[in-house]
Amino acid sequence: MTRVTVASFNLKNLIGADQEYYKFQSYTPEEFAWKQDWCADQILSMDADVIGFQEVFEEDALRAVIAEADARGQALNEAVLPDRSKSYRKKAIFRKLGYTPYGQAALAVAPNANDGAPGERRPGVAVLSRQGFVGTPEVIQILPEPLEIPFRDLTGEEAGHYRITRLSRPILKVRIPMGSQIVTLFCCHLKSKLGEYDRAPGAPFAPAADLTQYDPMARALGNLRAGLRRMAEAWVMRRAIVEELRAGRPVIALGDFNDGEHSVSSEIIAGEVPFRNYAWMLRHDAEASNDRYSREENGQITEAIDALRLHSAEKLFIRKSLRDMVFTSAFGGSYESIDQIYLSRHFLPESSGAVGEMEYFSCFNDHITDGAHAEAPYNKLASDHGQIMAHLNIRD
Repeated sequence: MTRVTVASFNLKNLIGADQEYYKFQSYTPEEFAWKQDWCADQILSMDADVIGFQEVFEEDALRAVIAEADARGQALNEAVLPDRSKSYRKKAIFRKLGYTPYGQAALAVAPNANDGAPGERRPGVAVLSRQGFVGTPEVIQILPEPLEIPFRDLTGEEAGHYRITRLSRPILKVRIPMGSQIVTLFCCHLKSKLGEYDRAPGAPFAPAADLTQYDPMARALGNLRAGLRRMAEAWVMRRAIVEELRAGRPVIALGDFNDGEHSVSSEIIAGEVPFRNYAWMLRHDAEASNDRYSREENGQITEAIDALRLHSAEKLFIRKSLRDMVFTSAFGGSYESIDQIYLSRHFLPESSGAVGEMEYFSCFNDHITDGAHAEAPYNKLASDHGQIMAHLNIRD
C-alpha cells in the first residue's frame, strides 16, 4: 500500500507586498512576511503530499510560501532526524518526524480569467503534488458554450432562464499518480455567499450596497443570485466529475465549496443518494397504483446512482471515530465546514472496485476565531479557513 495525504488550503488573499488586491486592501512588506511565515508553518504542519490551494492571487507569492516551508522543514529534519552515527536511526518515530521538501514537486496554477486591475483583482487556485502530474493540467472557467438553465412556471409556461458563460473562479483538474493508480483531482473555489447586487451600467455602486439606505429585499435578491451562481458552478464541476467516473477513473474533489455538506451545491457535486428501495416507488410511466419498479430495476437504478456518487471524507472519518464535530469556518457564532474533500467509491473499502481507502482525516483549525470576536480583525493575515487533509492508503 502507498500512503498519500491530500489536503485543501484556502490561503486567504495570498499576494505579495504593496499590491492592491481588493479596493484599498494590500499588505505592507511586514504584513506579507507575517502571512508568509504563518502559511509556511501550516504547510510544514500538514506535510501533505498533495495540496489544493484557493485564493491565490500571485504565483510568485505561493512559491515563496512553499520555499519558506521547505527551508523550515529542512532545518527541522537536521534537528530531529538522527544521522547514520546514531544506533537508533532506523526507529519509525524519527521517520514520522521528518519533513519531505517540495523541491521536486509539481505545481499547477490556474489564474482567474476575471482578474482585473489593482483593486479589482480576482483569485485563482493551484495544486501542489509531490507525485507530479500525468498529462497537462486543465482549467475549467470560460465555458465553450454558455450554460442555459431553463425555467417553467408551475402552470407549465416558460418562465425564462438563467445563463452563465464563465465561472467566478477557475476549477483546476489534474491527474496524479498514486501507487499503481492515476487519480483525477478537482480543486475548486465556488462562488461565495456574498450577494450579487444589481448595478446600473456606469453607476459607481449598486443601490443595495448602500447600508445607510438599507434595502432588505434587494439584498435578499443578491443572496439569491449568489446561490444560483454557486449551484450552476457546482453543476459544471459535477459534469466534469461524471465524465471522469464514467471513464472508470478514481476521483477526488476538494476545495472551498462555500457551503456545507448538505447544501444544494454540495449535493449537486456529490450526486444523489439512492432511495432505499425503488421497488416501493411508482414508475415514472405508471398507469396504475401498483405499477412500480421491479426488483431487478431497483438494483439497476441503485448501481447507476452509486457508481457516480462522491463521499465526504469528513463524514467517512466521523463514522469510524469518536469525533462529532469538524469545522473550517466560524462567523457570527456559526461554526461549519465549508471546505470539503470528496472521494469516489474507489476509496470505499467495501466497494468491489476499490483502489484504496481513507484511514484518517485531519482538520487544522486551532487558528479559527469567530468573526464577532474582538481579536478577529488581527487575524486577517492568517487564513479564515481551517485546513483539511485526507490520509489515503492506495493499493500498489
